[in-house]
Amino acid sequence: MNAHWQLPFFEDRHRDLATALHAWMQDQHVHEADDRTACREWVQRLGDAGWLRYVVTSAHGGAWDTLDSRALVIIRETLSQYSPLADFAFAMQGLGSGAITLAGTPTQQAHYLPAVARGDMIAAFALSEPDAGSDVAGMQTHASPVANGFVMNGCKTWISNGGLAHFYVVFAKTDVTAGARGITAFIVNADSPGLNDDTHLQVMSPHPLATLHFDHCALPASSQLGDLNGGFKLAMRTLDIFRASVAGAALGMGRRALIEALHYTQQRQMFGKHLADFQLTQARLGDMACLLEAGALLTYRAAWLRDTLGSDGVAAAAYTQAAAMAKLTATENASKVIDMALQMHGGTGVMVGNKLESLYRDIRSLRIYEGASEVQQLIIGKSVLKGTT
Repeated sequence: MNAHWQLPFFEDRHRDLATALHAWMQDQHVHEADDRTACREWVQRLGDAGWLRYVVTSAHGGAWDTLDSRALVIIRETLSQYSPLADFAFAMQGLGSGAITLAGTPTQQAHYLPAVARGDMIAAFALSEPDAGSDVAGMQTHASPVANGFVMNGCKTWISNGGLAHFYVVFAKTDVTAGARGITAFIVNADSPGLNDDTHLQVMSPHPLATLHFDHCALPASSQLGDLNGGFKLAMRTLDIFRASVAGAALGMGRRALIEALHYTQQRQMFGKHLADFQLTQARLGDMACLLEAGALLTYRAAWLRDTLGSDGVAAAAYTQAAAMAKLTATENASKVIDMALQMHGGTGVMVGNKLESLYRDIRSLRIYEGASEVQQLIIGKSVLKGTT
């Protein structure tokens, strides 16, 4: 049992979860050269083994009564230590279905959530646009009311599981004059007429991404998710649930980098000694450990706050600040740790096929998605000015 799971933030059920998932992941070997094929396989494996049950509630086939942030952090930290793509597959099932858990009708929840928990449906969350990333209110995709529902036009991009998902939770303007207060969420099935998700995007660390085009995409009234013009708050609530888990994913990658560095420096011979015998190496390893533990404590605290504080305004503000601190610190620190570990490996660290080379690429996007580091700084700064620290 890793010492960090013994911290008082966790209960015995969290510790049992961590132990079981570590044991399971050690036996999983998925060929990841084709990211789309691999992602499908990871979703199926995670579903068959019951791990996807942690992204929905027990009322809809999930593991626990509520979405537990500490469980999400543990799972993402563990998965990313072994395979960042496995973590991606798990996280997107949660993010893509989270808004349905929060605001779906009983019919919507019954149709989508059990299938997500089994791995029978792949979910996606479609918020970003070419000119509206951090500036959500600037989105241009719009859904106009018609007799039997809505007609959607516009474009979404950087959509994880794009071209792979069975359904998308899409956010669109329903009142183009109202900014953030004019956004509504919709569940759009991948086979909806007028939706094209064939534009796949290639990025430095292969993941299934695509641009979605909506051309007079006809949606039934039943596709509306949550309140009309209540989509912005729903999107933020959904992201809030999973923000601390992004920090957890970063911790897993950082911990793997430290493990790789420890193994390498104790084996590598240099000037008649092992690399680990040099004080400079020891000092660097100490820095890496401190960076990871600082991020871990903030991450576990944020998850614990969400699970235990309740949902009133004061509690929500405290969690939002804590989650922003966790994501900022854990992702930035893990990036530094991975860079240090790669540097220790010298030329072998940048060779394709070396774990540090892939981690170096995998970690980079975590400082951007679900709220870039600069956005987290603003959230924290504003909360400090309000005196909510």
